[in-house]
Amino acid sequence: MMKITGARVLIESLIEQGVDTIFGYPGGAVLHIYDELYRQEERIRHILVSHEQHAAHAADGYSRSSGRVGVCLATSGPGATNLVTGIAAANIDSIPIVAITGNVSVPLLGKDSFQEVDIAGVTMPIVKHNWIVKKADDLAEIIREAFIVAVSGRPGPVLIDIPKDITTALCEWEPMAGRLPIDGYIGKKIFANTAPGIAGIEHAASLIGEAKWPVIYAGGGVIHSDAADELKKFAERLNAPVALSLMGMGAIPHNHRLNTGLIGMHGTAASNKAVQKSDLLIAIGARFSDRVTSQVEKFARKAKIIHIDIDPAEINKNIQSDAFVAGDAKKALSLLIRKIPKKLTTGWNDELNQWKAVIPNDHHRTIALHPRFIIQETAKALGSEAIAVTDVGQHQIWTAQFFPFNRPRSFLSSGGMGAMGYGLGAALGAKIAKPLSPVVLFTGDGCFRMNCTEMATLVHYKLPVLIIIFNNKTLGMVRQWQNFFYGKRYSETDLDTRGPDFMKLADAYGVNANRVGDEDSFLDALRKSLESLAAGRPALIETIIDKNERVLPMVPGGKPIDEQIM
Repeated sequence: MMKITGARVLIESLIEQGVDTIFGYPGGAVLHIYDELYRQEERIRHILVSHEQHAAHAADGYSRSSGRVGVCLATSGPGATNLVTGIAAANIDSIPIVAITGNVSVPLLGKDSFQEVDIAGVTMPIVKHNWIVKKADDLAEIIREAFIVAVSGRPGPVLIDIPKDITTALCEWEPMAGRLPIDGYIGKKIFANTAPGIAGIEHAASLIGEAKWPVIYAGGGVIHSDAADELKKFAERLNAPVALSLMGMGAIPHNHRLNTGLIGMHGTAASNKAVQKSDLLIAIGARFSDRVTSQVEKFARKAKIIHIDIDPAEINKNIQSDAFVAGDAKKALSLLIRKIPKKLTTGWNDELNQWKAVIPNDHHRTIALHPRFIIQETAKALGSEAIAVTDVGQHQIWTAQFFPFNRPRSFLSSGGMGAMGYGLGAALGAKIAKPLSPVVLFTGDGCFRMNCTEMATLVHYKLPVLIIIFNNKTLGMVRQWQNFFYGKRYSETDLDTRGPDFMKLADAYGVNANRVGDEDSFLDALRKSLESLAAGRPALIETIIDKNERVLPMVPGGKPIDEQIM
């Protein structure tokens, strides 16, 4: 046992938890921490971002792509509040990150000191748990607990607020002998038991045995629990179509015969029609969000519902279930597979293929440069190990529709929060976590204005990320709603007369960039970009697309999900 400063305790404890990278931005309240990071730079890496919000998104992207806990660090006051959007995005999508903030010294807490904010109070609704460290001797144990809380049960973000005097105080510290057992914390309110209940498994198996038209609705929980293999085996045994939430993309291979694609507001005809015909809907690691169900009373009207989710609070929250299993998706599917026959006969025939053939005309209309072409050619060029990251808007859904996701953790996007500006931070986090995987960011001109400063981070750390901007000179998804439902009154969505010139901007940051407006020029720019990536440099392609390009299918608000604008 030895006496060291609180700042050293923090760094030693993070290294002890296997942390190799922190994303952050310094300030007065965390100067002692940054001094310790300087001393320990051979043992732990710090990535200096351009804005704290992107530090949180980078930690999120690091976690989504790797399955590990992401870590971000910010100073007190505005530094801490700048993390909030990123923490909220991680929370609703169940992404485990540990956010660390500095604060004023303990005697100054609550006195409106310079750059003081009650960040624990601010973040209480959007974290699994948070701590204010009042004694240096408690710091190591709090950090250890924080990592367990972040990954146990339903994953999610946590926050540790460390007053400045705690970072200078001397305290005793000794390395942990092995990892703390999660089982030892089950029963505390902030931890969750992941073992599925046997009664729920039995009831679910009996309903499956009676079903003629079962459908599986798979969400992000399948990916979080590494249950993709079990999902595939389960679907094949049931011969059941698999409809995917936005967070579930990659849970079953893109080209699998039972994969019917995205479900919900912008879902495929196959997924939405299958759900509406089903007599049994099996939701796995999904939360029945409004973007999936539209009007609840009109969703899966003929179906009994089985809900498998690690978070008991999600059961019967949005949709009433006929049977439920509160527990880890991988464990639950493994048990269910043992309970059902080797092969089940269902009523699904050729109708799934017929529905898959129902494609909106917009997907195949002849124009100079179509989003489908951009995304599919990029996927082809980058290969099967590519990670696709998006911001939020039309390009996000086009990516979900057209990119061939064949494995988990290959699609990173802000789903529940829908945070514009998420993408570039998440992309750099993914590239740090998975340096051998090609990483591409699909973004819009509206979103890229919010995070373009992180090009400086990509260039400085030599992170070869490909950025593709869909520039339609408008806030596309909002404009689409104005087109359909607001009499084409385009209030504050057109960006024709606004900068920047993305070519000049990229050049200012030292990023190789090309602007294209047709297929041939895009393919040429893509070739040049791959050469840049191979040399360890980021690249940017600005694609000029039609302002009136739409995301279809689309379910109008309040309509059943099989009544789609095609």
